[in-house]
Amino acid sequence: MKKYRNEQKYILSNCNLELLKSRLSPLLQLDENSTKNGNYIIHSLYFDDYKNTSAKQVESGDFKRSKWRIRYYNDLSTNLFLEKKEKLSGKCHKRKCSLTTKEFNQIFSSDYMDIFWKTDKALLKEFIVDIITKNFKPKVIINYERTAFIEPILNIRITIDTNINASYDIDNFITGNYVVFPLQEHNYHILEVKFDDILPGYIKNIVCSTGFNQTSFSKYYIGRKKVIGNLL
Repeated sequence: MKKYRNEQKYILSNCNLELLKSRLSPLLQLDENSTKNGNYIIHSLYFDDYKNTSAKQVESGDFKRSKWRIRYYNDLSTNLFLEKKEKLSGKCHKRKCSLTTKEFNQIFSSDYMDIFWKTDKALLKEFIVDIITKNFKPKVIINYERTAFIEPILNIRITIDTNINASYDIDNFITGNYVVFPLQEHNYHILEVKFDDILPGYIKNIVCSTGFNQTSFSKYYIGRKKVIGNLL
């Protein structure tokens, strides 16, 4: 049975950015991807079918929806991950598996069946089935800088995403050599709070006391709108 996690998103202004970090730092630890600067860069290549179903599910506010993406961190483009993120009534569930550079190149060259029969990764097989039956294709690149705090015992994750941008130059996803378009004003960022069942009072008080505005901001959907405009 899938375990869905609570996911709350907030709009964070510059004036509250450092204040929030200073309050969280003594209580929580940075996650394993963090560099010496305390943050890291996420590069994601999102896929959608020929009907743009994943984007339209966000637009219509469907209580159940999903999306596929391939991701790497910082400049480690040889360390790829395939992820499927599903949402159900505001809660989220994510599955992931490693992806070799060869598998990535095969996906882009439409050599799907070779991957399907050779891989033992269930998630990758599921992705290939969606590519073949639903004509999933890469649609947009989304990049951003992330500062991530974790509480490992209670499985709590708090992330702050800044400098969110998008690019349509999907062929250069691995090289990182592409033009990007900012998705938000520079003085506004996205705060995400993820937890299983209970958010402890000491963390909830930090988030709530600053008066952040809750949002349903979808990086993928906003990125698609920014790059190609109307999806319908």
